[in-house]
Amino acid sequence: MQDLKISLIQSDINWEDVGANLAMFEEKIWRISGPTDIIILPEMFTTGFTMNASKHAEMMNMRTSKWMRQMAEQTGALILGSYICNVHDRYYNRLLWMEPNGQHKSYDKRHLFRMANEHKVYSPGESTLVATWKGWRICPQICYDLRFPVWSRNRFDHETQKLNYDVLLYVANWPQVRINAWETLLRARAIENLSYVVGVNRVGIDADGMEYNGNSAVIGPKGDTIFSIDGIEAEKTIELSANALLSFRDKFPAYLDGDDFSIEQGEFEEDFL
Repeated sequence: MQDLKISLIQSDINWEDVGANLAMFEEKIWRISGPTDIIILPEMFTTGFTMNASKHAEMMNMRTSKWMRQMAEQTGALILGSYICNVHDRYYNRLLWMEPNGQHKSYDKRHLFRMANEHKVYSPGESTLVATWKGWRICPQICYDLRFPVWSRNRFDHETQKLNYDVLLYVANWPQVRINAWETLLRARAIENLSYVVGVNRVGIDADGMEYNGNSAVIGPKGDTIFSIDGIEAEKTIELSANALLSFRDKFPAYLDGDDFSIEQGEFEEDFL
């Protein structure tokens, strides 16, 4: 493992305007200074957190995925972000993992935000995604998933003698009214999983009058805030130290005392590259 550069894009989102958002995020991507390994966009970055899925859903390998492939190819970085995907007339809040060579993976949001009736519009995902990039094992999840620690538990593999992942990552539309929970849970997930945690949230006010103040953050495995930004649009690149992570795990191997468990609905899907 070498150190990993992660670029966070904290932005307002044009409500239900895919074309405007793709153009805007392309401009923001090109404003990232210097080389980077991963570029992270917010949840539903093409539309905002809309329940109007039937109007804005796309099939895989269409407009948004083609745009993400282009951005990944041109920047040489892994691009991550979620959008509305139609699979056999079922709608998913789908995070797309797009590599520069066009290889891609996806994660469908497992926990749907019932307080906004997301569970009535979208179908839940059935498995986690853990994949490798630049030697780092990364587990991306979406917004409300943050509240459910079992789903993100970093388990120790006794055969490989390694933890399941090194970075737990959340893309979100997390409103300001509950931002204290966002900040607290990001730190909690880092501490309990002995991993870096990255959260990328949006700013602005959506068509439903919901206000977002960002607070995108990078949290270290001790629960320390390495970076956080509140209230403004920004592009920021943070370098994650492999040595700091591995040294802390060696000195404080709490994962060796973790509890064994299984998940009845859905299985953990791991992709070894």
